[in-house]
Amino acid sequence: MKKSLVLLTLFSAMSLASIAQTQMIAHRGAWKNTKVPQNSLASLQEAVKLNAWGSEFDVHITKDDVLVVNHDNDFYGLDIATSTYDELLTKKHPNGESIPTAEAYLKEGLKHKGTKLIFELKTNKLGTERTLKSAELSVALVKKLKADKAVEYIAFSYDACVKLRALDKSAMVHYLTGDKTPKEIKDAKLSGIDYHLSIYKKNPTWIKDAKDLKLKTNVWTVNKEDDMRYFIENKIDYISTDEPEALNSLLGK
Repeated sequence: MKKSLVLLTLFSAMSLASIAQTQMIAHRGAWKNTKVPQNSLASLQEAVKLNAWGSEFDVHITKDDVLVVNHDNDFYGLDIATSTYDELLTKKHPNGESIPTAEAYLKEGLKHKGTKLIFELKTNKLGTERTLKSAELSVALVKKLKADKAVEYIAFSYDACVKLRALDKSAMVHYLTGDKTPKEIKDAKLSGIDYHLSIYKKNPTWIKDAKDLKLKTNVWTVNKEDDMRYFIENKIDYISTDEPEALNSLLGK
């Protein structure tokens, strides 16, 4: 009986240790179940309330070189890349918020020391030059705010990832597209892979391969419980989700 109890306790501890390795990132903040706008300051505040390890947000550059936070290329019908910041201020989120600047978002995030700010640099529709310009402005902003330790960068543009790395050799920079092997990411001196769940399922060794190379691993966007369990069992470092409450429940938080 004692032996069985010891084994059961050991198994439970091992299971909890496995689960503890995975952390939750609120994708575009915590918005879906809180009914606040994606990428708003309110969605960041809700992510903090859920004790999210990180809150992801998307950053675009305006026509007049202002970094703003929004997922889509347009903000309620106004094209961000070809609009000025003042023009974007003519529109509001349903909760009354204006489009946040990246500076305002970072300042709000810095008030909450326990939540990482996962800074997605969006690929600019006007071309690589504008995307790289936004990378330069982003690193300068993070340094100005002394937010280096709070921020991790992600981007679909490989050129942007390489640029971010060149601008700040100590920054955490993760690649999103999924067309590079862990070895290629390591050779580029990036920090990790942040791939869609389908990429990992097509390449089932990549989580282990990345870990062996001391790269971080994140998966997006995981909203189904079965998928959450799959990636927890495979000991991925981070899961980005639109269902942070459900993932917290699985992680025992």
